[in-house]
Parts: sequence; C-alpha cells; structure tokens
Amino acid sequence: MASIDWYLLIGTLLFIVGFGVYKTKGSKNVNDYVLGGNQSKWWTIGLSVMATQASAITFLSTPGQAYHDGMGFVQFYFGLPLAMVVICMVFVPLYHRLKVYTAYEFLENRFDVKTRTLAAFLFLIQRGLAAGITIYAPSIILSAVLGWDLRILNILIGILVIIYTVSGGTKAVSVTQKQQMFIIMLGMFVAFYFILDYLPDDITFSKALKVASASDKLNILDFSFDTQSRYTVWSGLTGGFFLFMSYFGTDQSQVQRYLSGKSVRESQLGLIFNGILKIPMQFFILLVGVMVFVFYQYNTSPLNFNPAATSKVTNSVYAEDYNLLVKEHKAISDKKITAQNNLSVALDNNDLNRQETAKKEIVALNAQEKLGRDAAKSLIKQADKDVETNDTDYVFIHFILNYLPQGIIGLLLAVILSAAMSSTASELNALGTITALDIYKRSIRQGKSEEHYVKASKVLTLVWGIIAILIACVASLFDNLIQLVNIIGSIFYGNVLGIFLLAFFFKYVKGNAVFVAAIITQVIVIVGWWLDWMSYLWLNAFGCLLVIAIALLLESFDRMMRSDDENSIETIQ
Repeated sequence: MASIDWYLLIGTLLFIVGFGVYKTKGSKNVNDYVLGGNQSKWWTIGLSVMATQASAITFLSTPGQAYHDGMGFVQFYFGLPLAMVVICMVFVPLYHRLKVYTAYEFLENRFDVKTRTLAAFLFLIQRGLAAGITIYAPSIILSAVLGWDLRILNILIGILVIIYTVSGGTKAVSVTQKQQMFIIMLGMFVAFYFILDYLPDDITFSKALKVASASDKLNILDFSFDTQSRYTVWSGLTGGFFLFMSYFGTDQSQVQRYLSGKSVRESQLGLIFNGILKIPMQFFILLVGVMVFVFYQYNTSPLNFNPAATSKVTNSVYAEDYNLLVKEHKAISDKKITAQNNLSVALDNNDLNRQETAKKEIVALNAQEKLGRDAAKSLIKQADKDVETNDTDYVFIHFILNYLPQGIIGLLLAVILSAAMSSTASELNALGTITALDIYKRSIRQGKSEEHYVKASKVLTLVWGIIAILIACVASLFDNLIQLVNIIGSIFYGNVLGIFLLAFFFKYVKGNAVFVAAIITQVIVIVGWWLDWMSYLWLNAFGCLLVIAIALLLESFDRMMRSDDENSIETIQ
C-alpha cells in the first residue's frame, strides 16, 4: 500500500471515532445513553438501521458470492419490505406506547420475568457470537491479503469501536453510522466505476451484462419449491420475511435504532426508508461482484483467491501438481478470452447463431475452470486440512489490492473497516443495554439511580467489547461469512419472533406455556440445523411456527387440566 492509502485509511477511522466521541459525550441518564434522548430523525434512523445490518461481511462476501454464484442471493431480501410494513404497523407503535428501553421489557409486561430473561438470554448468545464474527470477518481477510497480524487487527477494530460506543451510547452509534454509510456507498460506486473502466474498450456496460448472462450470472429469480435450495423467491418471501421480522422487530441491535426516534412517525419513516433502499443496495453490491466476474473474463484470475491457501499448497509436496493446475487454468482463461471476443463480435453483428455457439463454448470452459478450481481445493486441503479453501470472501479484496489505483485502495479498505465498526458498534450497544437493563437492573440490582445504570451500561458494553474481541481471536472461517451470520440468526430468530407473536396476537396464552415451548423449540431447531433438515432460511419460519404451536398445545392442555381439577372439586363439594 502507498502512503496515500495509509493516510486515507487511518484518517477515516480516526475521524469516525473522534466525531462519535465529540458529538455525544456526557450522557446523564438512561434515556440519553440508551435511546439518544429520543432525538433521531427518520433519515438518521434509516441510515443507522442499514449500517447496522450492512457489516464488513456484506462488502467482502457479497461480491464474491455474485462472482461464483450470480445474482440469486438478492432473493434473500425479498421478504424485507413486507417485514418493514408489519413492524411499522405493529411493533413500533406498541414499543413507543409502552415507553420501553428494550424489546424484552414488553415480554415481562405480557408474560413474566422468566420469559423476558429467556428471550434476552437467547439474544445475548446469538448477538454476542455475531459481534465477534463481524470483527473477525474483515480481520481474517485483511491479514491474509496484506500480511497484517490477525490478532492485532481484531484488537484494533474492537478498541476503536469500544471507544465511541462506550463513550456516547446509542447517539454515538447513530451519528457515526451516517458518516460510515456515506463512506461505504462512495467506495462501492468508485469501485464500480473503475471495474467498468478497466473492461476492454468495446465492452460497454450493456455488453458486459450480456457477457455475464452468457455465464448464467444474471439468473435472479428461482421459483422452485426445493427447501434444500438456499435462495429462491419463496425462501426469501417466507423464510426471509420471518428472519427480518424477528431481526428488525425483536433484535435489540435494531430495535434500539428506531426506539431512539423523536416520534412513532420518524421511526416508521426510517424503517420504510430501509425497506425501500435495502434491496436496490444489495442488488448493486451483487452487481459489483458480477462486473468483477466480467473483468476476469478478459484477465486471468487466480486459481484460488485466498493467498494463504495458495501459499500453503505451493510450499508443500503438492506444489508441482498445483502448478500444473495453474497452467491449465491459464490455458482455459486464454480460451475464454477468445470465446468472449467471439461473443462480442456476434453481439455487434446481431448474429444469433454465432452468439449461441460462443455461449455454449463459454459454458463448457466455465465448467472446465470449475473442475480445475475444485481440484485445486482438494490439493490445498491435502497440503493443510485446516486452511480455508473456499475463496468467496477473497474475490473482491483481491481485485481491490491488485487492480485499483493508489488512494482508492485506502478508500476501499476504509469502507471495509467502517462497515465492521458500524455493525459491531450497534451490537455492543445492544448487548450492553440488554445485560444492564434486562439482567442486571431487573434481576440483580434494583432501585439504583439513573447515573448508576448509565455507568453499568458503559461497563457492560466494555465487557461485551472484550468478549467480542476474544471470540474474534479464536474464531475460524466457515464456508461463507455472510451465510454464517445469517445461519446463527436463523437458529435463534424464529423462536424469539414466535414468542413476540404469541404476546401480540394470542392474549389467552400465559407465560409458563410460552417459556416451556421456547426451550423445547430451541432444542428442536438446533437439532434440525445440525442434521440439515432444511436450508437455514426456512429455520426462521419453522422455529416461529413451532413455538406458537407448542405454546398453544401446552396452554390448551393446562386449561384442560385446570378445568378437570375444578370439576373434581365441584364433585367433591
């Protein structure tokens, strides 16, 4: 990296931290620290909600996923606008009317303290793990491609986030996320511009889309009903709907963003803003990945994008075999360039027969390339069984570091780290709040002053920050990072959402039935995920419907038993 890249990277990160501390110091009560004094405007809420969800994983994994698998991942978000509408109509007015600090306060009002504590505990488990992953994700990739020390990166990102999150609470998170979203989107648009600029002179954007289409990268919609398929229209509309309902409606890291709104209307507008823009944003990020794919149709790509994996195999007894695969890969790349040029000429001349011939040749060459990549992964695994062979998360960062000009590299690295900081800040803010108010204040130390609970929130936020850093330091890469975060959420979110839906719509169901049903459901969902009963997205709907069904059965059984007891007493009398 050049000096200008370092200046841009360090300057951006220090500005975000300094700005967050400067703008939000001196919270005097719980409302100021936890809800930012309820001063947030709708655009602040909307950007904060988007930044919380858009972690570094989004900007590292998503382009790589599009490079390998195309645009189908966008279907994951199809249920989000529907979820936003329901949350705006049901959750937001209720939370504001009850004047709660956390989503789980409502559960105690509706059921009992043990149900509130259980829901809070489930949140702490899954969000605590996710906080560590959002730190670890950019660290493992940047350490691999830049040679930076992994643990130092984990600690650095964690400390930067802890400084302003502990200092200013929710307001610090919200005001910094506006700056972070600006940096993030600026960086992605700049990267997109350079990708198109680096394509051959005769490859316009329109033609680039046709090149991507020839390799099946623009197949967006899958209407199949296969529950084993990760991304379909139906899994997005159903599993995605339940996931986003739970995430935005019951996950404190998101609930805290819109509880800080000046009014119900401001909170609702912020969520609708997110619902309208989220799918186009994800579509654009996937499109960046597709354009990276098009770029590599005219430039030889690495056989494996993970430099750590390549280093392991080239320094092993399998080096010669791997080098043969590299040569074969280069030969296939040269043939693909010729085939792409033939397709380009056929498109210019509107020659349908030549277009079809060129497409068939490209498909065949892509299949050969995939076989070579799979063979390379096998060799890498033989060289070192612990090294990560899945290189999806390394595709975009490889392009950034090897092809973008000086200065832009620093900007894109700032994008990645800003995204990591924005999502981690929201998570630590929520983790500290839940532990302080739902566990510490409710069950351990009641009746203390506002200042005491503000200090407790700060200390517990710091503790969770340290825990997140420790999780990041012992984590290991898992298939695809963005999928890992969604899998963790899907294991817990459906159950928690079901608890809330029982509270909203089944007024006769009592706390004991819900508490037992939630425990049974969580065990079943974990077993189902472990045994791979269904794609993880469907776990959200499965968990939600299961806890509702079990709770209704338990409540009906309890009512029947009480009725029998009453009849027995009447008979005796």
